[in-house]
Parts: sequence; structure tokens; C-alpha cells
Amino acid sequence: MKLSDLSKNLFFLLIFIFVFKTSFAEQEVDIWDNKNKKNANEEIKQIENDQNNSSIFNNNSVKPKQIIQEEAFNENDNKQFYGIWDPDKYNFDLTMWANTDGQNVKKIVKRINKLNLSETAEIIFQNTMFSFSYAPENLLEKDFLDLKVNWLIKNNKDDLVEKFLEKNEEFPNKKKIIQYLVDRNISSANIKLGCEKVNFIGKDVKDPYLEKFKIYCLVFNNKKNQAQLLHDILKEQKKSDKFFDNSINFLLGLEENKNQNIKDDNLLNFYLSSITIPNFKYEPSEKTKKTIWEYLNAANLITVEDISDKNKIRTLELAAQKDQINKNQIFNIYKKIPFDINSLVNAENVYQSLDDIESRALIYQRFLLSDNSKRKLDLLFLLKDLFKKAKLVNVYSEFLSDRLKEFDNKEIPKEYEKVVERNILQDSDKQKKRIKYDDKTLHKSKLIRYFFEEDYPVKKTQKELDNIFKKIKRNRNYFYSAKDLAVLDSLKQDGIKLPKEIEFENLSKNYSVPNNLIDLVKKNEKGFLALKIVEIIGEDEVSNLDSETIYFLTYLLNRLELKEFRNTILSSALPLRT
Repeated sequence: MKLSDLSKNLFFLLIFIFVFKTSFAEQEVDIWDNKNKKNANEEIKQIENDQNNSSIFNNNSVKPKQIIQEEAFNENDNKQFYGIWDPDKYNFDLTMWANTDGQNVKKIVKRINKLNLSETAEIIFQNTMFSFSYAPENLLEKDFLDLKVNWLIKNNKDDLVEKFLEKNEEFPNKKKIIQYLVDRNISSANIKLGCEKVNFIGKDVKDPYLEKFKIYCLVFNNKKNQAQLLHDILKEQKKSDKFFDNSINFLLGLEENKNQNIKDDNLLNFYLSSITIPNFKYEPSEKTKKTIWEYLNAANLITVEDISDKNKIRTLELAAQKDQINKNQIFNIYKKIPFDINSLVNAENVYQSLDDIESRALIYQRFLLSDNSKRKLDLLFLLKDLFKKAKLVNVYSEFLSDRLKEFDNKEIPKEYEKVVERNILQDSDKQKKRIKYDDKTLHKSKLIRYFFEEDYPVKKTQKELDNIFKKIKRNRNYFYSAKDLAVLDSLKQDGIKLPKEIEFENLSKNYSVPNNLIDLVKKNEKGFLALKIVEIIGEDEVSNLDSETIYFLTYLLNRLELKEFRNTILSSALPLRT
């Protein structure tokens, strides 16, 4: 074959490969879009395929779910979505908010933000809000993103912040969340770790605050030549200022520090002040930023030189109430307030003639000096009343719980047994406690392992249900509680056959579900229903909710096939732990 013929054939071969690749590329579609079109088609079915005789839903009230047309997906083609988890993980999809008014989402998140969510409620909130999805109707994407980012920052969810940055390379106001992450590490006085977080600061984020921190980190890691180079560039871009220039030049050893006044407009400037100004002293106030309070606390820069300065002590108490400083600092201050022997001996009478700070300090010192169990308990609960009166309950509750745990049960007088139990904060990690099963009661039996043991076999569950039912039916007076029904309904939804003798539909008529929540199921508002459940659980752990509430929460979650959340609730509510 001639060389010219070979070149000609090679040329046509290259053209064929190029055309083929172009044609193939044109057929590619966004994986998220493709997946959710499939999800949408799969969701075209009735809410209750197998619940026609339900006491809550019937054939007249239940209609097929809203069919999501392809046009709806096309409208979202150019929209952005932000999150952490694949929506499929919790049986959501990108259009999970399609039927929900965004203003209602804003309102409920605002209400939830006022609550100190229990562990279960917080898990459901996180998994709902941070599943990838388009923004609800009537809510801008940026505003929906702000709801997520602001919650992360408000609740100091550092691990989730890092995951969010890993999963979302580009998003509006990215510098806000990165600055938060940097400030968190400065405020903990852990500069080394804070500098490591700079890895999350991409070249796309051009913010003077973050660039300044990069420069300081180079100085901190003894890379002074690089620091000086970046500092010169920052000055050329007119993004630096005299305070920062003076601080960096001092740290580089180029000139003396000209800064005499402490600058506390942001945490980086405050930190630079603390390490460059000789004999650094700072008097915080109620207006001091939370991050600065946290840094002062972590760096042991909070001192009370004049123990008679009640205004400063009161400021520190309020900071402890807001979790801005370590609460133990307050009790250390109380120990330093001087009292004579007579006042300490007669503390229960003398405290009433003192101001509020001195009264709490006197009773605290008297508690430390006591060696009688009943006397100690008397003083601890008197001190609780004094903190409650001063609206400083948050300062005292953990301290009280820790002191009560130190008592031997035999030492506690009978009249104090219940009040002591109520004031001991429970450990959130219940998994460390063993579960006590009772196969004579359905919702306490080994059957419930199905809900919290991963990949628990369905066949084994079916067999266990049949065996446990044989034991239960021997008791002619057995009463099926709401928790029992929650278990039975969940098993039925997952394809496990209930014994014919259990008339589930008739039993369920004894319990009702709020109509407003039923409407959310009918409208397929999965995300909003999950948030409503978060609000209902609120600050209570699920194990403390009444049985009927547990039943209707799981019932609703079953109808929208949110099994992960259902199992989270049941695994908290059902097991008896000892």
C-alpha cells in the first residue's frame, strides 16, 4: 500500500471516530435529571395501594400522586441544587419540594431554629434539608441555600460544613461558610488546625479576610518568604489595611508593631491584636461577638482581677448562659469571693441579705464545705432556685446533674429520689445500654430488631412475628397498644404478612391522625411533612412521646415511604434499655 493511500485511510478513520464521539456526547444527559425522571414515573401510583380499608385513608379520599411532567424537569435544567446526601438515600428526589410553598418552608425553619432539637429530631432535619434538591416554589435558590448555611453556622456543625464544602464546589456566598470554618478554629485557639482548613479555600474565592488568613498561616508555618510575596500582592490589589500590614510586618520581623489599640471588628484582627500587642488585656462586654468570647475562653484570657467588680462577673455569667464561655469559670469565680466563718456557717439564713451574685457564691461555697448528703442536696436545690430566679438555668443544669451523679443511691433520702432522677441529664448515646426484650409484648419483643439492625432478614422477621403472635394470643386479655400498631403497620408496609387474627383495620380506628398532616401526604409533600415531624418531636426525645403520637408519625412516614425516618423514630421509641 502506498504511503499516500495509508494517510488517506487514516484521515477518514479519524473523521469517523470524531463524528461517532460527537453523536454519543449529544445523547448524554445529566445523571441527576435522568434519575429523577425515573423516580417521577415510579411515583405515579396511589398513596394507599394496600390500605384500601384504612380508617384514615379510603378510596374516596386518596387520589394518585401528582404526576410530574417532563416540562417541570426542563424548567429546572438551569437551576442549581445544593446539599450533602444523594436524595435517593432517604427516598427523596430533586423535586421533593415541588408541591410546597417556599414561604411555608421559611416559616417552619424559623420556628425550628428556636428549638433545642432532640437527637432524633435533628437527625431527621439534617437528612431532609441537606438532601440534594431544587428549591421550593416561591423561594429563590439563594434564599433556600441561606436557610441551610445559616443553620449549619448557628448550630456549629463543623463536620457538616466540611462535607458541604466537599460536595458543593461552587455556591453563592461561599466565603461566608469558609470564614465561619476558619473562625471556629481561631476561636478554639487551635491555629494549626485552622490553617489546615485553608485547603477548602479555593482560588475561586477572592475575599480579603480569607486571603489575610492564608498569609498569616504561612507566617505561622514559618514560610515567611511566601507570606511576604502574597502580602505584597494583596497590597498591590489594595485589599490590605494598615492594621494588618503592621501586624504581618511585625511577625515577619521587618518592623516594630505600630498597633496600640485592640481591633475587635472581626476575629482575625482580634487574634492578631492578642499576639502582637504587649501586655494584652481586653474587657469583654455584652456586645462582644460570640467568636471573640470563645477565643478568650479557649486561650485562657478571661480573668477577674477585681473580685468585687460585680458588673464584670455578671457579664461573664450572661456569656456562660449563652454558651460563649466555659460554665466552670463561673464557679471558679464564686470560690474566690470572700466570706467570714459566721456567714458560711449560717449560709441558709445569711444569703437572703446579700445581692444575687454573692448569694449564689455563698451557697455554692457552703455546699463545698458540707459532708452530709441531705445537707448537700438541700443546698444544691436551693442553688438551683437562685440560678432559676436569675434566669441562668443553662449555667447550672449540667453542674447540678454532674453533682447528683456523684451520690450513691443509698445516700439519697427517699423524699429526694424522684427530684434527683428528674434533674440528672440523660446520656444521648443510648446505644451503649443493653436492650431488654419481652416477647409477651409485641412492641418490646425481639421483632423490633428489624427496625434498627442493618439488613435484618425479612424472612426471619416474618417467622419471628408468627412465633410471637402465638405467645400473645394465649393472653385473651391482650391489648394492642398504639406502639403495637406502629410496629404492625410498618411491617405490613414492608411486605410482611400479618396474622389473619389481627384485625389491623379495626384496631387502627381507635387512633386518629391530624388532618393537616394527612393533607401533606395527599399532596406528596415529603420534605415539608418531614419538617413538620421535626417540629412535633422538637426538644423531646421520641422515647418520651406518647404512644399515639408515635403511631401517627410512623403511619404518615409509611404512606410516603420514608422508611429511614420511620426506623429512626421506632429505634428510639420502642427499645427498653437498661
